[in-house]
Amino acid sequence: MDGAMGLRGLLCVYLVSLLALQAMPALGLATGRSKGSETVNGVLIRSLKVNCKVTSRFAHYVITSQVVNTADEAREVAFDVEIPKTAFISDFAITADGNAFVGDIKDKVTAWKQYRKAAISGENAGLVRASGRNMEQFTIHITVGPRSKATFQLTYEEVLKRRLTQYNIIIKVKPKQLVHHFEIDVDIFEPQGISKLDAQASFLTKEMAAQTIKKSLSGKKGHVLFRPTVGQQQSCPTCSTSLLNGDFKVTYDVNRDKVCDLLVANNYFAHFFAPQNLTNMNKNLVFVIDISGSMEGQKVKQTKEALLKILGDMRPEDYFDLVLFGSQVQLWRGSLAQASEANLQAARGFVKRFSVAGATNLNGGLLRGIEILNEAQDSMPELSNHASLLIMLTDGEPTEGETDRSQILKNIRNAIRGRFPLYNLGFGHDLDYNFLEVMSMENSGWAQRIYEDHDATQQLQGFYNQVANPLLMDVELQYPRDTVLALTQHRHKQYYDGSEIVVAGRVADHKLSSFKADVRAHGEGQEFKTTCLVDEEEMKKLLQERGHMLENHVERLWAYLTIQELLAKRMKMDGEERANLSSQVLKMSLDYQFVTPLTSMTIRGMADQDGLEPTIDKSPEDSQPLEMVGPRRTFVLSAAQPSPTGHSPIDPGLPNRVTGVDTDPHFIIHTPKKEDVLCFNINEEPGVILSLVQDPDTGFSVNGQLIGNKARSLGQHEGTYLGRLGIANPATGFQLEVTPQNITLNPSWGGPVFSWRDQATLRQDGMVVTINKKRNVVVAVDDRATFEIVLHRTWKGSAVHQDFLGFYVLDSHRMSARTHGLLGQFSHPFDFEVTDLRPGSDPTKPEATLVMKNRWLTVTRGLQKDYSKDPRHGAEVSCWFVHNNGAGLIDGVHTDYIVPDIF
Repeated sequence: MDGAMGLRGLLCVYLVSLLALQAMPALGLATGRSKGSETVNGVLIRSLKVNCKVTSRFAHYVITSQVVNTADEAREVAFDVEIPKTAFISDFAITADGNAFVGDIKDKVTAWKQYRKAAISGENAGLVRASGRNMEQFTIHITVGPRSKATFQLTYEEVLKRRLTQYNIIIKVKPKQLVHHFEIDVDIFEPQGISKLDAQASFLTKEMAAQTIKKSLSGKKGHVLFRPTVGQQQSCPTCSTSLLNGDFKVTYDVNRDKVCDLLVANNYFAHFFAPQNLTNMNKNLVFVIDISGSMEGQKVKQTKEALLKILGDMRPEDYFDLVLFGSQVQLWRGSLAQASEANLQAARGFVKRFSVAGATNLNGGLLRGIEILNEAQDSMPELSNHASLLIMLTDGEPTEGETDRSQILKNIRNAIRGRFPLYNLGFGHDLDYNFLEVMSMENSGWAQRIYEDHDATQQLQGFYNQVANPLLMDVELQYPRDTVLALTQHRHKQYYDGSEIVVAGRVADHKLSSFKADVRAHGEGQEFKTTCLVDEEEMKKLLQERGHMLENHVERLWAYLTIQELLAKRMKMDGEERANLSSQVLKMSLDYQFVTPLTSMTIRGMADQDGLEPTIDKSPEDSQPLEMVGPRRTFVLSAAQPSPTGHSPIDPGLPNRVTGVDTDPHFIIHTPKKEDVLCFNINEEPGVILSLVQDPDTGFSVNGQLIGNKARSLGQHEGTYLGRLGIANPATGFQLEVTPQNITLNPSWGGPVFSWRDQATLRQDGMVVTINKKRNVVVAVDDRATFEIVLHRTWKGSAVHQDFLGFYVLDSHRMSARTHGLLGQFSHPFDFEVTDLRPGSDPTKPEATLVMKNRWLTVTRGLQKDYSKDPRHGAEVSCWFVHNNGAGLIDGVHTDYIVPDIF
């Protein structure tokens, strides 16, 4: 291909946990390295630069990478970057051979229409929810022509959040080869003045960090530069591999000499509130802990370790209690106890002794914890001025007592009545995190996921450290009503040591002179009051120092916070209220050119083989029950790669012979106990839908619809083939529709549509769907069963003139004993005997008598084809053919398996 870039490609953004910042050849290509060339498969990263400019906590990142294809033929090149989950992409551009391809952000409806035209629609196209902890991965693959170069430039923005007395800028680094010009440049401007600045890299020794990381700090300005030479990047003096692999982290804080930090620029303001030198408030603290059976093992061990550490950190003035819930609710005391050494020792013994068992009575456990705090506040006056906190940890969903989520939310709201915050910790991924998040937000707290890993204990302690030291309660930042517009959240239940409250808004025209901020709160033994005024002279100086960047960053900080808050509110709403919030988010996202869950970025000037422009999407964590990696089109994507056999990597060691239905349609039944194969045909009209697998215990089903041969000659047998498959799991709402053209997830709800040219992995409620490009789809149902759908394309000279599908049961031994359907009834071992072997009317096809279920059936030996491993040619399978639509072999008659709908 001539030129620097093929125009037939699709941009993809997908969020996975590779912890990498990469610009490299695609992982699927062979790689060759040579010392000194720093190339991989002929592709050289000439430069990779990260520029970060921070102005008053608003961070603006630009990542630029230039790659050169030194080979004499075209190469596929990947640009991979991990960005924070909380960030919004605001720009992306590719420059190649003098041509620029620029991102254009538009509403998702437009993108949806484009995708429908290309039969690859879906608002999640090109995006995936992150599976890492704090980062998302942005990836695009393009083709770079021989002896050509391409430059990528990605821009994203976020508001830095203060945690445990500092702001963190984290840049993931993993170029996978030595880079001629590698640079991370962080420029910080804070009007209050910077009190501390540090930078470190997880992949550098202290000695190497001192040599390569340059830091400077002067008043309002801080600067960090990391520009290692090629030699400094080498993992050893003689190595051609790079040691750059991990986190590059910049931390800083600002001076807190003044209580007021009020910034106004171009009629927008940002108010940063983090007072110092306050006395820690005493706490009333109740832990509500899930001890259901699923917590067994490492999770309960780590939970106990964290609880013991937290108990050791409590102050004598604090009061606390422990509530456990499985099927029943267990209490340590049932009322608040002072954190005396004797009580703490008794609590440690309780924590060490409790065991896990039963279901998950989440509603009962939480209500009992709330009751303990309410009773203390009402009946113990000395505790009414303490800061009360409720912390709940669970690893599952409610299965005992009240299980209706909407009713649980209502119960918790009505019980707490806004008196104290609720913090929910979700342990692992087998839970409804959205449910926990909404519950926390409705009750002045927040939710946090605890990842199942070796450091789960530290994660739990890290969360507690953020709320361990409340300094103020009922914090309200007030502004004159006639002077401010579009205010972000300005009431907070509690303020914690080491954190910061940020409020932003617009100042009405000509009202700057009367603009001020009054702060009211309750502290330990006293009321907190302060008034902040704008220092207009200081603002003029700041504008001279930072200019347009200051004005721009303050306004975008307001827009960023407003969109994040609207999205959070939207989670709790439905109907008209949700639609109104969506409309506000969409308008602001378009006005400020942010890629949010309601917008998409298309790359102008690029198109794939269907004429579709590339699309970038973003989705908040757990916004949908869908997790995908993909999709891949032409030269795009790092998605789930197919194994050499084309089967999903989730399905190792597939059986040599499997049960399935293919071609006209021939049913092949493998019988492991007999090491033999039975087969039969079903002769029905095009359009008929057949039940293939039906599990009455779970409602899970697979149905297939027949299509005819387009080019049947007059008088020729009406050949029929599988033209449409529907897989459904009503218990979770999962649906998958597969045709020779598209693969559609949840079609009844307008879900995303994929083409057979895609490479993708989709996960939803225990279902894993892997699309292997132009080959097959593998569907795994929890740990119970695995199915394969094979695509048959027609070609010149083919006897069939229409594309069709094959369906195979790769594994079903854990399906329920009552599983039925034309294939499902053979999921479990069955017995039969073949006797009286004799010549048939065709000498090449002997006959025999099949004895099964007290029936004697005449069967004929013949050949069928199994296409489960080779969709083009198949493998011949010798089987005993049961005549008359499987009569005598299948339960009932074949018409019993005709169903009215694909789902």
